[in-house]
Amino acid sequence: METKHAVTLFEALSSSTRLELFRLLIRHAPVGLVAGDIARLLGISASNLSFHLKALVHAGLITMEKEGKFLRYRAEIPLMLDLIAYLTSECCSGNPEQCQNFRKASKVAPQVLPRMLPKHA
Repeated sequence: METKHAVTLFEALSSSTRLELFRLLIRHAPVGLVAGDIARLLGISASNLSFHLKALVHAGLITMEKEGKFLRYRAEIPLMLDLIAYLTSECCSGNPEQCQNFRKASKVAPQVLPRMLPKHA
C-alpha cells in the first residue's frame, strides 16, 4: 500500500461516526447491513448516515450492493487488513526483541497481532 492511499483511508475514518460505522460493519461481516439497520443501530438520521456512507464508499472501505429496494453495505475486510499491515510491517525492523516487548506491553491479545517473523541468522 502506498502512503497516499493510506492517508485517504485514514481521512475517511477520521470522523467518530464513520469510525463507528466501519466498526459496526466489521462486526457484521461478511453479511453486512442495510442502511436502515445501520441508522437505527448508530442512532443517526438517514441523511446524516448517507453523508458518512458516501465518504466510506468513496474511500473503498465499504461496498454497497442493491437488494431490491434496499442498499446493503459491507466492510471491505481485505483493505482493512492491508491498512493494518501497512502500519505494522516495519515495526522495530531489525530489532524483533524490542517489538516483542511492545507486544507484551500492549493491551491487544497476542492472537490478534500479526505473526512475528523469525530473526534472520
